[in-house]
Amino acid sequence: MRQQEDQVVIAKTKKWILDTVIGLNLCPFAKSPFVKNLIQFSVSSVTTTDDLLVDIKDQLLILHNSDSSLIETSLLIHPHVLNDFLDYNDFLSEVDSVVKKIGLENEIQVASFHPRYQFNETQIEDIENYTNRSPFPMLHFLRESSVTIAVDGYVDVDLIPDRNIETLKNLRGESLKKLKNLV
Repeated sequence: MRQQEDQVVIAKTKKWILDTVIGLNLCPFAKSPFVKNLIQFSVSSVTTTDDLLVDIKDQLLILHNSDSSLIETSLLIHPHVLNDFLDYNDFLSEVDSVVKKIGLENEIQVASFHPRYQFNETQIEDIENYTNRSPFPMLHFLRESSVTIAVDGYVDVDLIPDRNIETLKNLRGESLKKLKNLV
């Protein structure tokens, strides 16, 4: 039963990546590892933050110890814990502490995604929040070396956030409805 539930969670996450992250080009670096099947998708069944910290450590070590030709990046999806965005946001400092504690602070970055993601000084339904909204709470672990290579090969990387907001603001009708239904 759990395996079926995990498959549904992963399928919804992949659809969100394909339709939103790649489809709207919110991350110009996402397509390559996605189509090459180099993203590890892991679903945590835990219901407490203490248990989630164990899963986070495990996932960080798996990524660290894996060859980048097999696993380039990793998503830890945790649908049963930290569903409140403010709790999730507060928890991110604990995630950073785990990264540092196991000595990976210069090797792995953490990006955050949540169904109710809200940037500081925005209203809950402001469209820019959708740049980091996902179907489930999740943590994205990225290799620093991969980020450096991607950023070095991209012109005007600093303009990506503004371009993403503009892309989302220009969505209308069915496209906007589809975006909101994916998260």
